[in-house]
Amino acid sequence: MIPITVVDVADAEPLVLEVLRSGVIAQGPMVKRFEDAFAQVAGVPHAVAVNSGTTALVAAIQVLDLQPGDEVVTSPFTFVATLNAILEAGATARFADISRTDFNLDPNSVAGAVTDRTKVLMPVHLYGQMADMGKLGPLAEEHGLALVEDAAQAVGATFDGKPAGSYGLGCFSLYATKNVTTAEGGVITTSDDKIADRLRVLRNQGMRARYQYEVAGHNYRMTDLHAAVGIPQLEKLAELTEIRRRNAAALTDGLAGVPGLHTPAVLPGRDHVWHQYTVLVDGDRDEFAAKLTERGIGNGTYYPKLVFDYDCYRDHPGVIASDAPVAASVAAQALSLPVHPKLTPAELDTIITTVREVLGA
Repeated sequence: MIPITVVDVADAEPLVLEVLRSGVIAQGPMVKRFEDAFAQVAGVPHAVAVNSGTTALVAAIQVLDLQPGDEVVTSPFTFVATLNAILEAGATARFADISRTDFNLDPNSVAGAVTDRTKVLMPVHLYGQMADMGKLGPLAEEHGLALVEDAAQAVGATFDGKPAGSYGLGCFSLYATKNVTTAEGGVITTSDDKIADRLRVLRNQGMRARYQYEVAGHNYRMTDLHAAVGIPQLEKLAELTEIRRRNAAALTDGLAGVPGLHTPAVLPGRDHVWHQYTVLVDGDRDEFAAKLTERGIGNGTYYPKLVFDYDCYRDHPGVIASDAPVAASVAAQALSLPVHPKLTPAELDTIITTVREVLGA
């Protein structure tokens, strides 16, 4: 089986052993070292490490001091953490449709979704390509909205040369399958000194110093052990991203012209980091996926339904569902193929050949 992803953290062993031998295994100097390296990648002065990508989203919303009923406009085509974080932070989720070309928020749909209760715009940089920040940024400014980027899958991606996480409050996931992983973990990036300070207090039970409580806080801390796993990956991020780009280019070339298959596009001005290589399949996507699995090609459906299209959210007072025909269509067609850096040329050829055979090309 050619897996959809491969987790390789072997390079972290020396740093993990260093932490274990030091006796400082909770948040300490290794977390600070990780934060400094991550801030450089995001092109901002501050990176605040936390214990998950979901926590990053929750904390980013919490420091904006929203009131009950205040709304966050986001994408319906995303992982459930996006919605769960909005609800956990006490906000109301409202949705706009997406663009079929990049799977991200459509600025025209966003403009129609903003109400007088909207306080936050949360674009999701899905699969490793940033949303259209050239339009979404000015739109947020026009309406006085805070920008919170769900950049969970987009570490190292850029729009017009500006990195993900540098447009507003950037929220990243470091889950095991992400392009940079600490097994579990997250990061919030910002250029705002005051917000960075508030986030650091918030994540540490509201303490600025021991037993000096300033707010009702939380335990959002990352451990030095987790940070040690991530540091070597940040050091190799450019190299690993380039391999992903080469693999994606090989897949696109090899799958060109296959009937019933639409390969992903890299839009002008954007640097895609290919967390996932996601195609759209005409016809029965699930049958196609099953045939690939039978022939040893790993694949993944991210995501099979719109995020609010589950019983637990349908009657939730904090969820304002909306008609999103493009997102619904994409959810029924999207399938991700392996693009990770551990693929060999032979495996890429096998993926291409098998897809073509299954679709009769």
